[in-house]
Amino acid sequence: MKDKNLPNNYDDFSLEELTKEANKMIEELENQKDLENSSENYQNLLKLNSIIEKKFQKNIKKINEKTKEKILKITKKRYAK
Repeated sequence: MKDKNLPNNYDDFSLEELTKEANKMIEELENQKDLENSSENYQNLLKLNSIIEKKFQKNIKKINEKTKEKILKITKKRYAK
């Protein structure tokens, strides 16, 4: 699935904003009576989910890197004494 096919530029959105957008899409799907449009909207929801997963993984990676840096600083201080 290509993320670029979504109508909005979601790259600049925070995880919270993306989650709100996904929830809106889910609500629209639940209330939709026309199944023809449901398929396209569902595909867009899947694409948005993919974007959310990628952004979440990037955030996890940043957190892990910062944690490793802090651990290194702490251990260097401990052994420097």
